[in-house]
Amino acid sequence: LMNKDRVERLLADLKCSDDDVRDRATAALWDGWFHQKGVHGAQQLMEAQSLLDAGRIGKAEALLSSILKAQPDFIEAWNRRAVFHFTQRDYWQAIADCQKAIELAPHHFGALHGLGLSHRAVGNYTAAIQAFRQALAVQPYALVNQRLILECTAQLT
Repeated sequence: LMNKDRVERLLADLKCSDDDVRDRATAALWDGWFHQKGVHGAQQLMEAQSLLDAGRIGKAEALLSSILKAQPDFIEAWNRRAVFHFTQRDYWQAIADCQKAIELAPHHFGALHGLGLSHRAVGNYTAAIQAFRQALAVQPYALVNQRLILECTAQLT
């Protein structure tokens, strides 16, 4: 698990104007989230993704849920299950899982982005804008979130 100081440094690097510094910080944060529970935890998440890719939807969901039952503080497992629910168009469940990941790691830009996408999918544009703004606060150079804020704002008028 990454220590608080390292996380703070990486989060600061996300705001750097240098692309390479930002890319390294982004990769390091993802790596830290995936490896929060060591190599075994990361392997379990990859296995769930392989099951999903193979169309074994039930098995993928069962694995993610069993990981979370055993390790409810595994941030990336919540985010992965949110992604799973989003791909199944189960947007409210995706929202719930994103919120759990964000509760554990308020700076998880992936979960914040996913929360925005899920709210947008159910027509919850104000909540989507709020989530994309939070993601942008963590990753100011993530232009996709700026574009999504504009798209959602256009839906409100």
